[in-house]
Amino acid sequence: MRAILLVIAGIVIVAVIAASYAATGSRPDFAGGPAMLAGAPAASFPAKRLDGGDGALATYRGHVVLMNLWASWCTPCREEMPDLERLYASERAKGLVVLGVDQGESATAAGAFARTHGVTFPILLDADQRYGRAYAAVGLPTTIVVDEAGRIVKGVDGALSLADMHAAVDPLLQRPTQR
Repeated sequence: MRAILLVIAGIVIVAVIAASYAATGSRPDFAGGPAMLAGAPAASFPAKRLDGGDGALATYRGHVVLMNLWASWCTPCREEMPDLERLYASERAKGLVVLGVDQGESATAAGAFARTHGVTFPILLDADQRYGRAYAAVGLPTTIVVDEAGRIVKGVDGALSLADMHAAVDPLLQRPTQR
């Protein structure tokens, strides 16, 4: 009897989630995954930069950062990349840094992907996928928005539209503390 009740409870939970998605047309705002990290200090790890040298998220302290974890094999990542580049081109003069973090691929694969998609923002090569683990990425792409003080403002699993990206970063770029 207990097993039947657990199955029924599971079905009800799935139905509520599906109804929420259907009613809003968007993902429900869960407290799990990267969303649960809002307000926490942003973790930073050293990694090779695609353009040579070393880099890390902490390098961009003092700027609003939209950090996007991706891989070249990820279809939603490929679809999202042009909007990330558009956001970077339109907002970098206001202090926005878009930071791509390739998850576990070679510099050759990441470089070919970046060239194909016309990416001009900085890219880190996270061979050990430390960023993905630290930011509770359930899948790719995963986007983390970090404020000037290095605190996580928002975390999202899944592709974002350009409008979603603007909604996440524009309020931070308009704050008086922005340099």
